[in-house]
Amino acid sequence: MRIQLIHPPVYLNVHAMTALRPSLPLGLAYIAGTLRAGGHEVSILDAVARAPEEVVQESIDDKIFRLGLSPDAISAAIDPETEAIGLTNMWSFSWPLVRQIIQAVKRDHPEIPIICGGEHFTGLSEFSMEQAPIDVIVRGEGEEAALELFDALSEGKREFPDIQGVVYREGGKIDGKPIRTMPRARRKGVDEIPLPAWDLFDVELYNHYELINGLNQGKMIPILATRGCPYQCTYCSNVGMWGTNWYARDPVLVVDEIESYVRDYGARSFPFQDLTAILKKDWVVAFCNEILRRNLDITWQFPSGTRCEVIDDEVATLLRLTGGKALAFAPESGSEKTRKLIKKRMKEDSLMAAVHSSVRNKLNITAFIVIAFPHDTPEDLKETARLARRLGLAGIDDIAVGFFFPIPNTELYRKLEDQGRVDLSDRFLLTPIYANDEKLEDVNNYCDHLTAKQLTRWKYRILLNFYAVSMATHPWRAFTLIWNVLRGKETRKMETFLIELKRKGLMWFKSGRRKSAKPAEQPAVGG
Repeated sequence: MRIQLIHPPVYLNVHAMTALRPSLPLGLAYIAGTLRAGGHEVSILDAVARAPEEVVQESIDDKIFRLGLSPDAISAAIDPETEAIGLTNMWSFSWPLVRQIIQAVKRDHPEIPIICGGEHFTGLSEFSMEQAPIDVIVRGEGEEAALELFDALSEGKREFPDIQGVVYREGGKIDGKPIRTMPRARRKGVDEIPLPAWDLFDVELYNHYELINGLNQGKMIPILATRGCPYQCTYCSNVGMWGTNWYARDPVLVVDEIESYVRDYGARSFPFQDLTAILKKDWVVAFCNEILRRNLDITWQFPSGTRCEVIDDEVATLLRLTGGKALAFAPESGSEKTRKLIKKRMKEDSLMAAVHSSVRNKLNITAFIVIAFPHDTPEDLKETARLARRLGLAGIDDIAVGFFFPIPNTELYRKLEDQGRVDLSDRFLLTPIYANDEKLEDVNNYCDHLTAKQLTRWKYRILLNFYAVSMATHPWRAFTLIWNVLRGKETRKMETFLIELKRKGLMWFKSGRRKSAKPAEQPAVGG
């Protein structure tokens, strides 16, 4: 079957205080690899790679810009021989844009079935089908269900009661009622999953435009070494998407994959996109020893964060020796009460032990902090400011402070939903994109005890507590920071943020000029 997979354009928030950037779509590459290994003919319509300089201000909010092709341009670019379309969406804040894409594609190609998957569609399956002409949704881990589904489509089937983990239309009609099948069990044999089909993507282009997840340490290809997470944090979509099973690939096979990318693409930087890769000490030790055995000259990092409990002097030394120099820990809060309420099973002593081992080995460490949980109080935030000072004194490189936002299909979201405090309007779904804004708006505040203005002041107070202590006790860092930003070198998240700030300023300037010259190019999005 001829299948075209769509990587949609992305929303960018030019006011966000974050170092996050769009990057190669690892999940879609895995789906492509699986479908191709199953005998299907797969092509990629990558809206970002097709128009990496198309940055257009969206009417939904003057902070929001679209990077990549417009919905109409995507529809026009569909391969005329395509027999089925697959589309991914991770973040629900992109839904207003993705919905337009689905509507445009179905309008222009009504005979082609549209299959969707990813975090957003898993969390809001029926809602998405109500708002857009989607034929089928794959929920959760996608490879096995997608292969069975496209096999069935190639046989002419339009209803799929025997395929676990999907939502399809009653009668196979686009106006049919959504029918959800039984959940699919997680795949234990993760070593048997075909590797990502990176040859179908423009790896060179993503690196050329520095569309990279994590620090820019050379040509990048993302890696997934483990799947799932055994923890049940109330704000995280892991439980709804992956369940609570954690499965690790054979570390030798992971290094085989890395070595193939070094050989075939000249890659040398590998950001791991695992939910939590460093969970078992014997796994990470075996992985590092395999890199050392092969004498690979690479860098690898955990920009999305990982657990701290197994980071001791032995592990930290191995990370340094193998190029795994950039880690992010996620204590979320300095308050033990808050961590207990959000089910963040982490003790401060374990965090600090990992921090001290990492700093002794000159690893780059960032700590992720979230404030404005519904139950946060001034006392909780005082504890977070205290932890920030302690981390600064210990010598980690950066902290990132974001505002809480409710993710659909999470425990905290459901509690807020029961209280009538959330809805599924476009404005609400955009909430995550504002989590790293310079200030919190009242409409995005879900904290019961503090106003948006108070929480904004707390954000800067926590940042000041960290950076004042960090710079006072490590004064050379200020000079290194300035020098690296001037020459565009990234060794820590603050440098990435400042370099991206310059890029966003240029995007904003170019978009403003384009908007003034060609107002008709600004498409309407939303509601």
